[in-house]
Amino acid sequence: MTVQIRRSSTRFPQREPGRLTQHSFSFGAAYDPDRLRLGPMVCHDDHLLAQGSGFPSHPHSGLEIVTWVVSGALEHSDATGSTVLRPGSVAVLSTGAGVEHAEIAAAPQTRFIQVWLTAPDDAAAEPSYRVTPVAAAPGSGLVTAARPRPDAAFAVARLRAGESVTLPAGALQHVFVATGALGRSSLAEPLAAGDAFVFTDEPEHTLTATVPAELLVWSFDAQA
Repeated sequence: MTVQIRRSSTRFPQREPGRLTQHSFSFGAAYDPDRLRLGPMVCHDDHLLAQGSGFPSHPHSGLEIVTWVVSGALEHSDATGSTVLRPGSVAVLSTGAGVEHAEIAAAPQTRFIQVWLTAPDDAAAEPSYRVTPVAAAPGSGLVTAARPRPDAAFAVARLRAGESVTLPAGALQHVFVATGALGRSSLAEPLAAGDAFVFTDEPEHTLTATVPAELLVWSFDAQA
């Protein structure tokens, strides 16, 4: 059983015109042998874009890409058309054998969290893109938003100041504070936006927000 605290200050920043990205795992020139992956998660990026900035058309394959917009709006486009993703919905891009897409901010100060998971062995070869509304209101607890792999679940919790949420026991969990802050507990000093917990074979834990907060929780069935 282990609990790791991963502070925002330990992530790998990358700045480009109109874009600031913070990588939670090794990416490009930023390499840390202890930050290569977490279960099937090989990328956990926090992007902040100016309107009109982002990622022009580029290819992917062999991944399940999950996108959650924290603020603003993100336009996703590929060969089938375009979709604008806004806060309150989750997008899952199954890249299959290969797909090209673009992601461009459709509003000022667009911030989104994107996670790449390795695709399961039986993943379909044909790419797909789906957007699902997520009813994660304050007081609703931990709400499952997507299951991009049979062994991986993405959930969201929106908390009022002073409100708590209980995370179930699990083999491997990544808990990211997207906004707000968590209070001091037996696990750590307070966590602020951009900080994360990594739980390995831990029992259930109760986390309490000190101000309105949004938590993004990944749960994996095994540590592979």
